[in-house]
Amino acid sequence: MSHVPNLAEGYEISTETGRIDAERVHRWLSTDAYWAIGRSREQQDRAVAGSLNFGVYETVSGQQVAYARIITDMATFAWLCDVYVDPSVRGKGIGTALVEAVREHLRPHGLRRILLATHDAHGVYEKVGFEPLARPDEWMALYFE
Repeated sequence: MSHVPNLAEGYEISTETGRIDAERVHRWLSTDAYWAIGRSREQQDRAVAGSLNFGVYETVSGQQVAYARIITDMATFAWLCDVYVDPSVRGKGIGTALVEAVREHLRPHGLRRILLATHDAHGVYEKVGFEPLARPDEWMALYFE
């Protein structure tokens, strides 16, 4: 992936699915991410397989320190989800740089919107240009729970 200007020195972002530490990402999400607690490894692997994936890696060790995935048709719409930064590197701007990289990767495709849901990270996403839905009354959801 091309240079990400706001990414802390010593880290790189990649969209290569083969680089993802699937076990680590599953552990992060299934044990520490409120939206994915208890997610099975099989379900996580299917999610990765059906998504555009972003990883942040330490340049020296190659260890993965953050993850995000996009569900998109690459023409009109995208859903940003499963954004997670390892607690050991939080506060270094890695989450913001990761979301900026996602935005810039998708920008040339002419998408009308990128959506996401968050309980507690509004500030991170606002830095990158996300804002509350202008017309939430126009949106609906179908829940299987």
